[in-house]
Amino acid sequence: MLFAVKLVFVTLLLVAGLVMVVRAVSSQRTNGKLNVGDPIPDVSAEDQDGDLVNLAEAAATGYTLVYFYPKAMTPGCTAQACSLRDSYADLQIKGVKVFGVSLDTVGSQKRFHEKEHLPFVLLSDREKKVTSAFGVPLILNSVATRQAYLFKDGKLVWLDSHASTDKQARDVLEVVAQSN
Repeated sequence: MLFAVKLVFVTLLLVAGLVMVVRAVSSQRTNGKLNVGDPIPDVSAEDQDGDLVNLAEAAATGYTLVYFYPKAMTPGCTAQACSLRDSYADLQIKGVKVFGVSLDTVGSQKRFHEKEHLPFVLLSDREKKVTSAFGVPLILNSVATRQAYLFKDGKLVWLDSHASTDKQARDVLEVVAQSN
């Protein structure tokens, strides 16, 4: 009898925990921080070369894609970066500047940048200033969730809180084509 009571109690705790996780994840996907029409946050971070990049200044004119990924050199993040790399010429024709952001170190970003021959800037957000300014949820406070933001002349025109990996460039190009 005592075992059955313990089993029911543990089951209820597990279900309650699962419900809390599901609620947290579902609310994170809505991204309550930025809405279409909002200005790009005035925030800076070091790029893969250790140079400070201010996103508001970089995104003042034209299109700017800021995408967040969990961890450099992991399969999904590599697929996402390579999607953008492989379509970079098309993105450039449309005037899209690209910035990838993760909580990786400058050194890790540099290795990822070089290994995958990425033609765009990667930002190291070790202090979590960029993820915080954008409202990007963190997993266990150690990796950013995969999200993408497209700005035109400094204003948010598109948000993808379920950012694609291998189709990221195609998604961005479709949005740009529709807004022209």
